[in-house]
Amino acid sequence: MSEEAAETATGAPASGAPVSGARAPRAPSAPRAPRGSYPKGQARRQAIVDEALVVFGRSGFHSGSLREIAKRVGLTPTGLMHHFANKEELFTEVLRQRDEKIRAAAGDPAEHTLIQQATKVVAYNQESRGLTSLYATVSAEATDSEHPAHEEFARRYREGAEGATPLLVAAQADGEVRSDIDPALAARLISAVMDGIQQQWLLDDSVDMNALFAEFVRGYLLPREV
Repeated sequence: MSEEAAETATGAPASGAPVSGARAPRAPSAPRAPRGSYPKGQARRQAIVDEALVVFGRSGFHSGSLREIAKRVGLTPTGLMHHFANKEELFTEVLRQRDEKIRAAAGDPAEHTLIQQATKVVAYNQESRGLTSLYATVSAEATDSEHPAHEEFARRYREGAEGATPLLVAAQADGEVRSDIDPALAARLISAVMDGIQQQWLLDDSVDMNALFAEFVRGYLLPREV
């Protein structure tokens, strides 16, 4: 049996399954840890997530091997399944923690702070290569309609643009953003620029993401000086 087939047999998700949020199916509960072992179990679970971030960030979801992740934390694939029911559940937790870390570092966008928040995200990503690599690798993989994260990433970009558009409209009304740009198109462009910059940085770490994003903001979003 191939390694991928073995992972499927131990609970890897079928293609097309949703990944996170309300759309995700409820995963089977892991067996309850014996009394007194909860902290140890939580530490082992976090170690698995940390190593999964490395593996998924390097190899993507499909090629990222549960066997390799288990080996990196001193477990067998069966032992890993004590903590996560399947590959999809583990991947979902990796993405959830990635989102939490970025939110904690940059905050949530709000009126008059969208540009500042995006700038903080870029700065955080430049200091967090593993998380940035994970997002770039998996978002590229997810362009395949059969990828388990396809709908999740499409939703992320769609809802991100929908949320940013009214913030840009409000910023235009207050003179904080150029009045001659289309807010709906700009909302999409902001994430597109951020993704493109981080792709170049992952290929060449001499690229300064902060400087490039600041130039985009100055040249495209901020009102021109008279």
